[in-house]
Amino acid sequence: MKQARLEAHLSLAQVGKGQVTAPAIYLIETGRTRPSLPTLEHIARRTGKPIEYFLADPGGATNEDELGLVELESLVVENRFADALALGERLLHHGTSAHRLGRIRYYVAFSLLNLRRPAEAAPLLKDARAHFEAADDRLMLAECLGSEAVLLNLTEKPGAVELAEQAVAICRSIKPVPRGTEARLLTVLGNAHAANREWDRAIAAYEAAVDYSGVATDLRRLAVMYGGVANAYREAGQLEQAARFATRAITLFEVLRDQRNLAVSENNLGLILMSKGDRDRGGEHLDRSLELHDEVDLELGRAHVLLSLSDLNLEEGNVARAREFAHQALDLAERLEERPNVAEAHIRLGLAADRDGDAAGADNEFQHAISELTAIGGEERLLKCHGLYAEVLERRGEMDKAYAHMKKAFAASRPGMLHERDDDQETASLA
Repeated sequence: MKQARLEAHLSLAQVGKGQVTAPAIYLIETGRTRPSLPTLEHIARRTGKPIEYFLADPGGATNEDELGLVELESLVVENRFADALALGERLLHHGTSAHRLGRIRYYVAFSLLNLRRPAEAAPLLKDARAHFEAADDRLMLAECLGSEAVLLNLTEKPGAVELAEQAVAICRSIKPVPRGTEARLLTVLGNAHAANREWDRAIAAYEAAVDYSGVATDLRRLAVMYGGVANAYREAGQLEQAARFATRAITLFEVLRDQRNLAVSENNLGLILMSKGDRDRGGEHLDRSLELHDEVDLELGRAHVLLSLSDLNLEEGNVARAREFAHQALDLAERLEERPNVAEAHIRLGLAADRDGDAAGADNEFQHAISELTAIGGEERLLKCHGLYAEVLERRGEMDKAYAHMKKAFAASRPGMLHERDDDQETASLA
């Protein structure tokens, strides 16, 4: 009962409010009295736990099982994910009661996600979610849904926003609302909006997360929030704010010695500096990001860095080097099934072919990119792709084709606004 109260960030008086006195809660927590069923139901509602959570373990779990779960939770809180994974897997193989199995599966999956091993985390999260739904454990269900949204973001699959919104809604249905959990889930929601390139919504979610996090927020979570805000501000064109938050994120990840997240933050700051026109410093941060990915043998996220380096070399006129980075990104993205990055790599290869005067090669690469983006429904990326291809065609003097792709770019930005008409009708309408 004490553990449930502390997880809900409630005082003795807050738990008992409206029905049970604080001294009575204290006596129950210290084992000096046993609660009645109505009292237990009240406490369960206040802490957001199912009744099952407070009852004797029907599986007869040993003290070793209980201590193992407590240690597992502590390792996750301390961000010692490799150690948490090792312990969690031992607990799963050892066998434990259904009462604890859901949490153990969740913490093992959570550790795998933070170690960038989403494929292994997926089945564990599915089983954990089913357990929390059956037990009506809303707090852990919200956490589980949030982690499933993280998994979809890591693997660049659709549906992360819907899962994150569902997680936030469940969290807010708990009274009082666990603000720390809410802040963490809002960060996940911000990341999901950012992945969909919905920058205003991403910024709103990140800023709400920072507001709700409070002074008790751990440095790692704060650093993740700063990184998300920085990326959203960059895409929204607010580069000064973006650089400020990106620098804060890097500083915190360096203090935490979190090389995986530091690699992502270095890439983000590199992109921000490039957008500001500072290619030299931007290139330094991109190179550092690639080095960090190599040091920790991190594949997820590496394609983004390779694409950024391809962009930098295209801007500097080093076409051969840009093509090399784009090919590396394409090979990696195809192997990891990161379809948006596959499309982005084809775009870079198309631009490189155009710089070399290879019209057929450019057409082929852009068609690959358009086909991929159409299949996955990446509207904003598709808009950008049509726009870039139109510019290439215009430089070649193929004005009819350029116009057609500019029209498609407009259609991608305003779905349903344009309909197929014959050329005369189109010309009259646009006039």
